[in-house]
Amino acid sequence: MTAIAHMRKYLLALLLLGGLAAAQTSAPAVSAKARALHNSAIVVDTHADTPQRFLDDGFDMGTVTPLSEGHMDLEKVRAGNLGAEFFAIWVEPSWKGQYAEHAMQLIDSVYQQAAKHPGQMVMAFSSSDILAARSGKHPRLATLMGIEGGHAIENNLGLLRDFYRLGVRYMTLTWSNTNEWGDSSGDITDPQVEHHNGLTPFGKEVVQEMNRLGMMVDVSHVSDKTFYDTLVISRAPVIASHSSARALNDHLRNMTDDMLRAVARNDGVVMVNFFSAFVDQKFLDAYKAQKIERDATVAAFKEKYQKEHNVAFTPYSAEAALEKEWAAKIPRPPFSSLINHIDHIAKVAGLDHVGLGSDFDGVTSLPEGLDSAADLPKITQALLDRGYTPAQIRKILGGNLLRVFRQVERVSHQMQTVEMKP
Repeated sequence: MTAIAHMRKYLLALLLLGGLAAAQTSAPAVSAKARALHNSAIVVDTHADTPQRFLDDGFDMGTVTPLSEGHMDLEKVRAGNLGAEFFAIWVEPSWKGQYAEHAMQLIDSVYQQAAKHPGQMVMAFSSSDILAARSGKHPRLATLMGIEGGHAIENNLGLLRDFYRLGVRYMTLTWSNTNEWGDSSGDITDPQVEHHNGLTPFGKEVVQEMNRLGMMVDVSHVSDKTFYDTLVISRAPVIASHSSARALNDHLRNMTDDMLRAVARNDGVVMVNFFSAFVDQKFLDAYKAQKIERDATVAAFKEKYQKEHNVAFTPYSAEAALEKEWAAKIPRPPFSSLINHIDHIAKVAGLDHVGLGSDFDGVTSLPEGLDSAADLPKITQALLDRGYTPAQIRKILGGNLLRVFRQVERVSHQMQTVEMKP
């Protein structure tokens, strides 16, 4: 073999190795088999922050948006065969006195989107509504809502019932802020925040009333003690609408293996969050390292914007764009990071206790190859590649959440039936 031939062979080997490295870090190509399997499933995602875009930016789901602007529109929904979406009703904790009002505005914005696109979206309020939305020749996106942060009910069970009547079907007991009746993981290490050692007596009443109503109890964002208090109190299975595994990524928003097993004993489900900082330790470490400078830049931007425009808050898109600029300074983790979390939870909690809770439109970075709802079939391909069967994959894609939703409805019926007896 000549020197030139040796060089060609060496260069070819380098190219092949580069291709293999790229294949290992990027999302897998979706085969016809995986596509058919994905399209046969009812795909349920339990958390998207798109209502902030509806309300603050006038965003319309019928508008095809570039990836730089959002993770979700109706074209992306169709491409990803997303069957049901729980849109998050989130209110900034600093807006005390306006929680319920702003939540109502967000709820209205979701209804408005469904009304604008009746051929593609339909409001859904039960597990059977999700099935109905996906049946027939022209399936529609089952459109549901979940409150993110119990401060929205303003310590009022009457408001909780009102939100249920308006269609809210889960509530995250806390957001990143500890409220008057439950501790959050977001500030649990802050000595300046007054904590309750889990749930207060009123917090336990909230969980019980959610059980009675048929509203799923969401333990994402809560402190570990609040989590365990909730599982003792709740008569229905709980969900973690957008949390990942702490064993793989040491963030308090994620769940320990003991917590995963506790959810399994409760017959609940953990819906995996797609945010790079929750699924990849290297990304999280880099994200933490830039925190002080990032937060200061964002705070200064918000203050300047609000003064210049004479408004009380910065629109979602403006702040999100700046946050994305900072996140873009950190390399996106490999697609496999997300699949590792799904795989880990399936192994620790069991195949019946894991699902998808993307946090679309609420996060600033996603793993390589996962850019929007259109890329959901890549998860199906990756699970097939790891040896999961079609039946198991359908459970992960949505079947597990539907099972929990039905059980929550059964518990509600049982509790209300007992109440009605003389």
